[in-house]
Amino acid sequence: MALASKYSSKDVEQKWYDYWMEHNYFHSEPNDKEPYTIVIPPPNVTGILHMGHMLNNTIQDVLIRRARLKGLNACWVPGTDHASIATEAKVVAKLKAEGINKSDLTREEFLKHAWEWTDKYGGTIIDQLKKLGASCDWERLRFTMDDTMSASVIQSFIDLYNKGLIYRGHRMVNWDPEAQTTLSDEEVIHEERQGYLYYLNYKLEDSGEVLTIATTRPETIFGDTAICINPNDERFAHLRGKKAIVPIVNRSVPIIEDEYVDLEFGTGCLKVTPAHDENDKMLGDKHGLDVIDIFNDDASLNEYGLHYSGKDRFVVREEIVKELKDSGALVKTETHTNKVGTSERTKAVIEPKLSDQWFLKMKDLAEPAIKAVLETEEVNLFPKKFDNTYRHWMENIRDWNISRQLWWGQQIPAYYYGNGKEDFVVAKNREEALASAKAKTGKNSLTDADLRQDEDALDTWFSSWLWPMSVFDGVVNPDNEDFKYYYPTNDLVTGPDILFFWVARMIMAGYEYTGEKPFTNVYLTGLVRDADRRKMSKSLGNSPDAMKLIDDYGADGVRVGLLLSAAAGNDLLFDEDLCKQGKGFVNKIWNAFRLIKGWEVDATIEQPQASIKGLEWYTERFKQAGVEIEDHFSKYRISDALMTTYKLVWDDFCSWLLEVVKPEYGKPIDKKTFDAVIEALENNLRILHPFTPFASEEIWQNITDRTPEEALIINQWPKIETGNAEILADFELATQVITGVRAIRKEKNISFKDELELFVMNTEGFSERYDDIIIKLCNLSKIEATEASKDGALSFRVKANEYFIPLTGAIDVDAEIAKITEELEYTKGFMNSVSKKLSNERFVNNAPEQVVAIEKQKQADAQAKIDALEKRLAALK
Repeated sequence: MALASKYSSKDVEQKWYDYWMEHNYFHSEPNDKEPYTIVIPPPNVTGILHMGHMLNNTIQDVLIRRARLKGLNACWVPGTDHASIATEAKVVAKLKAEGINKSDLTREEFLKHAWEWTDKYGGTIIDQLKKLGASCDWERLRFTMDDTMSASVIQSFIDLYNKGLIYRGHRMVNWDPEAQTTLSDEEVIHEERQGYLYYLNYKLEDSGEVLTIATTRPETIFGDTAICINPNDERFAHLRGKKAIVPIVNRSVPIIEDEYVDLEFGTGCLKVTPAHDENDKMLGDKHGLDVIDIFNDDASLNEYGLHYSGKDRFVVREEIVKELKDSGALVKTETHTNKVGTSERTKAVIEPKLSDQWFLKMKDLAEPAIKAVLETEEVNLFPKKFDNTYRHWMENIRDWNISRQLWWGQQIPAYYYGNGKEDFVVAKNREEALASAKAKTGKNSLTDADLRQDEDALDTWFSSWLWPMSVFDGVVNPDNEDFKYYYPTNDLVTGPDILFFWVARMIMAGYEYTGEKPFTNVYLTGLVRDADRRKMSKSLGNSPDAMKLIDDYGADGVRVGLLLSAAAGNDLLFDEDLCKQGKGFVNKIWNAFRLIKGWEVDATIEQPQASIKGLEWYTERFKQAGVEIEDHFSKYRISDALMTTYKLVWDDFCSWLLEVVKPEYGKPIDKKTFDAVIEALENNLRILHPFTPFASEEIWQNITDRTPEEALIINQWPKIETGNAEILADFELATQVITGVRAIRKEKNISFKDELELFVMNTEGFSERYDDIIIKLCNLSKIEATEASKDGALSFRVKANEYFIPLTGAIDVDAEIAKITEELEYTKGFMNSVSKKLSNERFVNNAPEQVVAIEKQKQADAQAKIDALEKRLAALK
């Protein structure tokens, strides 16, 4: 079959992915082999492939394909996350566009819409992962809302509750007014923003005196229940025991004393709003203050906001500032920069809110996870710099708010049977809940109608922290064969931005439920950023269309482009030219294969010495590269592993070996050399396959007819051996000699058809091993040792050896003498002008030291060039 002149990714990629799927190469079942297991960081079910996914899943595919070639039982479990906040927001928006409000639906009706949305869009990202070449075990595809996965989440909640680790509490939480749900601390992004500090006068009760406070949020005065001063602040000693009047509200509030107040910030007086600030809440609890919640769930003001009731908080801020100014209560305004908490999902400004929520105690769970990473190193983070980040977070961990005011997700298995805060039971289903409620109350008269299940859903991360276990049904059914065989998994590949959201929590869950780590190694990729170092995101519009990149450059080209600049833990500044470079690399491999396949093979021809030596060298070079690649993989330097492979194939195989063995134009190649080159090519394809799976399989299958059992994807990784250092050093020397001769040919415009002679002086350490290759690639008539330099010859040095090429007959000597003489005269003129400047004392004494140094360097360089030109001229005369 004739080979296409150009490699076409469009023709190749779908063909081989279908072939791999047809022969079930991706599927794994427990057997007597050593397992190698990766679980995918589950992307959002309604998401699309972005650059972070592309990088992350390419790395996973590299690892899994390499493990498969190394003879391990490779299992890559794919799946998607139900993404409570993001998915519910999309469904709510869709319904709103159809004129339907969520509040008008029952939970069951809303969930029906959510499942329809998921069924419609949930497969998009899976199809895109396949386009990238992801060799996941698709028969094991999991979704965090599957029945078995949900059962794991519910059982985990019940177990932790029964252990006393889950509790219900009235706490200050992070409230996302757009999603209208609580968030954990880790889901809040603190951004520096410029705002204002507003100085407000509060009148003292029964007095004409005023005190001034500074606040960044004047709209919260409706929730003020005290003014606080520092007991050590003598400026306000006369205010002890008095009361102040809140502007506009006209509420009388006590003036309290607490050392919490910063003497240096603002005016030294602090307004206390216990319902809307965590620190104010602590002051309120300590001093027994009233708590007034002034916000609705969407962050508009409620009835406590008086005439601002129903208006958004930021609208109120603008309007109340005007009212305060008109009333004389606003003294002044200053610009002020502070950190504002925003929702990681919706980007909305977080509102601190007091609420009844479910919490998971984290301190005890964190202890074995801290030990595993930082002491015993049962779990290893790559790169190690993230150990310190991990330590800081884990040692300062706070209880996890695991309830969300959402319907899409696992509904909390708590059932209320009365009006009191403790009138509930936790159970797997309503039947068990009813039995527990009867037992707890002693009331056999309770019926199912008396039960009301908690409306909240569990945080999505409470589902995904079980992922390495739940994908194998290891929570509900820990004795099953799959779980015992595949768990703990081997490698986890993810971004550092979810080190706390997900990685740390999985480690905690693993030790809590199995007493074992969930994985051994965590490879933390960098974040993909644009040229301005901004994180790529849809909201910024700076993320390229992943599918268009694959369409333009091929999946292999995109994979190579991403990995070439993706050092572990370092952010990747994405440039589309990287993908262009990746595509160029794939084309280079294809063209090398076309060259080889285009040679006519003759079994009667004797194998040339140059070919024998070239193949001998490449065998050792391949071994050396193999050792380097293994070392890089062991340290999770995937980019470096690719770069070593890239240089081996592009430089050593294509640029050197093929040049060495290539027959003369129009002549055949001997069979021994051809077979050895094919063998070398096949070894290259084996190590290329994890990086460029489609192109490598296409070339592999075109070399000769293969059975399905001989497909490259399930072939064998080359044996790793140490290369012969002497052979490698000798060839390195030979390449420098070849480069030297070629430079002279180019400089003197000597045709390659013209044979040259090469003489070498000072043969210490000189090897004749690759003379045949030097002669062929330089078109030399001979290489000969000499005791002295050659008259009329040009020379170059390689280490301690000097090489001479007599030019008699190869060039026009008179023309060369004229050319060198002209260059010599020009250089002498330049030298004189520099020397004249340096002999001027005024210049030397007054010019900056650096300028003088530059001129002296010019003088030295010019003298060196004059010496070299005079030497060459003398040799020609």
